[in-house]
Amino acid sequence: MVNEKYQPGEFYNYPLIIKKILTTALNYAPNQEIVYRDKLRYTYRDLQNRIHRLASGLQEAGIEDGDTVAVFDYDSNRYLECFFAIPMMGCVMQMVNWRLSAKQMVYTINHAEAKLIIINSDFLPLLESIREYLPDVKNIIVIAENPDYPETSLEVYSDYDALLERSDAQFDFPDLDENTKATTFYTTGTTGDPKGVHFTHRQLVLHTLSLTIALGSYETIGRFRSNDVYMPLTPMFHVHAWGIPYVATLLGAKQVYPGKYEPPVLLKLIATEGVTASHCVPTVLQMIVNSPAVTEIDLSSWKVIIGGSKLSKGLASSANKLGITVFTGYGMSETCPVISLSAPRPDMIGNIDDSEMLNLVVKTGLPIPLVEFEVVDIEGKPQPHDGESVGEVVFRAPWLTRDYFKAPEKSEELWQDGWLHSGDVGHIDSDGYLQVTDRIKDVIKTGGEWISSLDLENCVSQHPAVLESAAIGIPDEKWGERPLLIVKLKPDQEKNIDEEGLKAFMREAATHGTIPRYAVPDTILIVDELPKTSVGKLNKKVMRTNFN
Repeated sequence: MVNEKYQPGEFYNYPLIIKKILTTALNYAPNQEIVYRDKLRYTYRDLQNRIHRLASGLQEAGIEDGDTVAVFDYDSNRYLECFFAIPMMGCVMQMVNWRLSAKQMVYTINHAEAKLIIINSDFLPLLESIREYLPDVKNIIVIAENPDYPETSLEVYSDYDALLERSDAQFDFPDLDENTKATTFYTTGTTGDPKGVHFTHRQLVLHTLSLTIALGSYETIGRFRSNDVYMPLTPMFHVHAWGIPYVATLLGAKQVYPGKYEPPVLLKLIATEGVTASHCVPTVLQMIVNSPAVTEIDLSSWKVIIGGSKLSKGLASSANKLGITVFTGYGMSETCPVISLSAPRPDMIGNIDDSEMLNLVVKTGLPIPLVEFEVVDIEGKPQPHDGESVGEVVFRAPWLTRDYFKAPEKSEELWQDGWLHSGDVGHIDSDGYLQVTDRIKDVIKTGGEWISSLDLENCVSQHPAVLESAAIGIPDEKWGERPLLIVKLKPDQEKNIDEEGLKAFMREAATHGTIPRYAVPDTILIVDELPKTSVGKLNKKVMRTNFN
């Protein structure tokens, strides 16, 4: 009997759950390779074995249905194993952004109610500094990035590989309710504490299916299919690496995981493993394009989706000169994340010249299947698709986060009139392509990471010489955007502090976890007056005009 739980004639209500993605991969590509740097390679059959062993080991460590497991790691095969094993158990995988400040990390782990941490040995000093503030965490499993990593003062439950080696290779993954929570992570895109974004099995499966169709079924540039070789260049803690590891696994594609991003290693992997498909923020592509070794490698088969920050025409052109196919992907943490792609429609292929193509691939893009978007005015009325009428970008799709974890008031702001409100401003042209032009709130996005302008202003305001301050984002060729801090000093303080002194103060604050290290401004302007509106509020619109 196939399954004794069902009676003759009883209907099987097929759930859209993550383990079904893995089953498909094992049917189509059981012997395909998964590679980690130059350290490890194994097949999809081995992946299944390791997923079962990881689940057995987590159960041995006390993890039960509904518990949250936090993961600190680079882009690796271990992270891929966590993408499946943890949610397939009925547990929740928390992807910890190890670039956050110590204070933010403590908040997110405690707020998510993580019971166990899986952590790369490179991040042990970081965890040592915050361990005493994590009372709910019962056990720690260490991934030995190098076998001779330094001893730690932390009480460690097990080494990751040792845990897998001793654990059972058969775990009974249940057929879960498809609306079971599967993953969570935190976005710091606004003021205040980070917000918990979370997704169910059903949402992740539907996003995977839609993205697979969008990337592989249409006649266009940059198609991603089962014969491609995939290597993520977006941190896997960043919205499931845009969900593309699930797509690659569904397709049974060869997957290459680079670990820590180092240009020589990345280029070597692209060359030796035949990588053809990646995704990254502009900063990473810029790093590769400017690497001295790039001219020694044939990149003509490499297709790269750019997201997190705007893809500039200059970077797109530089990539094209190296033979790289680039185009934009757009979304938010709250959208799982992919909402649109800027690849040309099938009818455009062969009918637009290089200049038109360059203009197209830097746009925000067309909605992928099952996505609806509009731009709406302040009353929620959709604006004409004329490429000029501007409004807030709003979405509908079956995988959008339903709410923020334990934050009902913020959830009400997110969803209005049945649409998820992005906080982005843009327009839609007559071909249906969205172009995001600005953000409503004063958040700054640098290298794919969000910085709160209020956090910067609060930080510098603690300097005794500072009277007023404002933080805005200004364009940056490398990072997409960088924070500019504009400061008015208290009377008679001009001789006591200068720009370098204020930057030193901000760097010191970052060492204490007050702000992330990447949030320290490159430039701080000291001015006589800050522009204000008629009601006395800081006028950041004028500041962006004056200081960009």
